[in-house]
Amino acid sequence: MDPQTLEPTVRHDADRSPEADQVVQAQSAQIDDLVSRLGQLENAVESHAVVDQAWNILRETSTRTNIELGHVAGPVDTWGRTGRLATDIQGEPSRGLGPPRT
Repeated sequence: MDPQTLEPTVRHDADRSPEADQVVQAQSAQIDDLVSRLGQLENAVESHAVVDQAWNILRETSTRTNIELGHVAGPVDTWGRTGRLATDIQGEPSRGLGPPRT
């Protein structure tokens, strides 16, 4: 196996038995499955981090504006769908995001 790419190093050997070919194919399929699962896990971890950040921003916005969390979440949901944010919390969510990324 190539450790850089997690791709199996397959050697074609004319003297290899059909059983050995089957083992190599099965191992290759297992590696493909594991690489796919790893990608799914990486996506799940990234998604979880985004959800955590969104939750923290909503909670902090609720605290700073003294508006109940549920009442902050509603306008933020509308903002996500329409692009318009209620005037009483405008600017607050961006404070929780920190400086823009460059």
